Amino acid sequence: MHVLQHIDSPNLNEDPEAVWAVKDELVTVEFAVASGALESAVGTNRYAAGDALLTGSTADRWCVSRTRFDAKYRAEPPTRAGHSGRYRNLPAAVRAKRMAVPFSVARTAGGDLLSGAAGDWLMQYAPGDFGIVAGARFSSVYRVRGKHT
Repeated sequence: MHVLQHIDSPNLNEDPEAVWAVKDELVTVEFAVASGALESAVGTNRYAAGDALLTGSTADRWCVSRTRFDAKYRAEPPTRAGHSGRYRNLPAAVRAKRMAVPFSVARTAGGDLLSGAAGDWLMQYAPGDFGIVAGARFSSVYRVRGKHT
């Protein structure tokens, strides 16, 4: 049995095992009417009123701050921007590393602690902005673009 390895402030841009990956996914979105928390497959996700609550194509659930959501997702007709409905992420390359052992990472400095299993992927969306994607989900919605930009 493996001990959970905590990864503190990773920088996947400097990790030779990290790859570039691009997500292509149509999601269902509701906007939170009040602050709260939802349990995702990798841990608790706290959100504020107005944040986006997403359900992915693999039935996974997570939240995204409204500012980040508005910059990274577009409404799919007939959904109107800013209203609940279906959205597609804008393609953007992010750093990803498949982990060989169970691990944990904070979403942001002092943020929610997420946990992954061996075979899951550590994601770095921006400096100080992390996530975990289950191995099967990663294979379903991400395409690896290589180790260099």
